[in-house]
Amino acid sequence: MVLPELKRLIEQMGKEKGIDKELIIEALTSAVLSAARKKLGQDLVLEVQYNEDAGEIEVFQFKTVVDKVIHGDTQVSLEEARETLDEEAELGDSLGTKLDTSSFGRIAVQTARQIIIQKVRDAERDKIYEEYKDRKGEIISGFVQRFEQGNIIVNLGRTEGILPTSEQISREIYKRGDRVRAYVCDVRKTLKGPQIVLSRTHPSFLKSLFELEVPEISENLIEIVSVAREPGNRSKIAVKTREKDIDPVGACVGVRGARVQSVVQELKGEKIDIVPFISDPVQYVCNALSPAKVDRVLMYDDQHAMEVIVPDDQLSLAIGKNGQNVRLAARLTGWKIDVKSKSRLEKKEEPGPKDLMRIPGMEERVAEQLWREGFRTIAMIASSDPEMLTSSTGTSKELAQKWVLEAVRLINEETAAKEPAP
Repeated sequence: MVLPELKRLIEQMGKEKGIDKELIIEALTSAVLSAARKKLGQDLVLEVQYNEDAGEIEVFQFKTVVDKVIHGDTQVSLEEARETLDEEAELGDSLGTKLDTSSFGRIAVQTARQIIIQKVRDAERDKIYEEYKDRKGEIISGFVQRFEQGNIIVNLGRTEGILPTSEQISREIYKRGDRVRAYVCDVRKTLKGPQIVLSRTHPSFLKSLFELEVPEISENLIEIVSVAREPGNRSKIAVKTREKDIDPVGACVGVRGARVQSVVQELKGEKIDIVPFISDPVQYVCNALSPAKVDRVLMYDDQHAMEVIVPDDQLSLAIGKNGQNVRLAARLTGWKIDVKSKSRLEKKEEPGPKDLMRIPGMEERVAEQLWREGFRTIAMIASSDPEMLTSSTGTSKELAQKWVLEAVRLINEETAAKEPAP
């Protein structure tokens, strides 16, 4: 069966789509074999070959030489085989006959087209996956194409990316056609093709933005040691230099704050604190609590915790709005941080684990367990990640989140009560 149309298709697909020629030929022969079986019967022993020189699909039917024919579709007698097929045929030989394919050529062409198109799609998907799987950790740009159940589908050119609701900054609003930059946090293979998962809340998104804005980071002269984010609100990054002559904080801030402002604008106003990383953990924690001033620090190595004493007028600044400043400092440094005012320390207040029970929903058993783990005050609960509390007590993340919110509320009430009336 001569199929010049398919021969041109093989050459065209190979060049334009970059598809392996063998894949297209495999699709072609599979289509013809399928058409032949539909036309001639499923029990026949058939073989299909593509003759590239002749541009011809050849279909052969094979029969086994037997002494007595039981199945005429798959067997041939020795006498008939020697007369019509091969005069030297022997019992057990498998002899092939070339079939006339004109009766099912049209079906084969249609089937081949469908299979080849599918093969092309699969190959293109594989190509896109191979391209993007190595781009994990990069920042890419695209345009908002549509919205699906809160997720944003981003047009990246040859393919689409998905910005899930969980990876969006809550106060950012997009409309169709808006340009969006995001961090490639995952590339997955799915039945519908590669899925490129994007994020604007990932801590590494902030880190990557600074790498783009600060040449000293990409040149490995400055290192971002740690990042702590509450996306859309506030972040802290710790930086250090590998060159004594370079000020890592100044380099990240830029002349008149140009570099850090570029990052802030990309994050729609997210506040960013840049603190110097210092190997001394006490000084590092003090830097992380900036802009609050610290009076002194008590460190408990066995509990990986610090008790930070601040002047009374610095307490609210150290804790931050809704506990945000101390919470970010704890995430940035990896230390449990308990902020106390100087006056409270002078009174030598040591309320014990029962003080934690002022948090609604806190049981005595759990309070004692948290106390043993180094969570000595309500302020430490307010500054902790729910995941840390969950791992320490075995409780649910939802309950741990409730403890943090209630602890923050209590801290705010106590701070407001201490402030002098206007």
